[in-house]
Amino acid sequence: MTSAPFPDRDTIASKFASLGEQEKAYVALLMENAAQDENLIEGLHRHLNNAASAPFLNTLRLENLGKWIGEAAPARLQIRLMEAAKSSQHPAYAAFRTGLSRSGGLEKAYPPAAI
Repeated sequence: MTSAPFPDRDTIASKFASLGEQEKAYVALLMENAAQDENLIEGLHRHLNNAASAPFLNTLRLENLGKWIGEAAPARLQIRLMEAAKSSQHPAYAAFRTGLSRSGGLEKAYPPAAI
């Protein structure tokens, strides 16, 4: 049996752009495999760049993506997701960052130390 090839960043970016139930299941499956992390993050960057260059900015959709992925992503991806969200000052990234912060994923993965 041969393994399926890893999806490229354009495929992953298109999944983020649609983000229906099937796309969510697909992305959740990708997040289970640590070997897919690099492609997943590259696909996220591609999607955010596409959103930033689009003639119409759908901030609600980007916030919802950030919230969903923050809740669904495993702990090992939380810092990388936040780094991606903070990699630009463009409003598309800010909307994604807002949703990601609202998800509380980073705080669940790395709870604050009790002093």
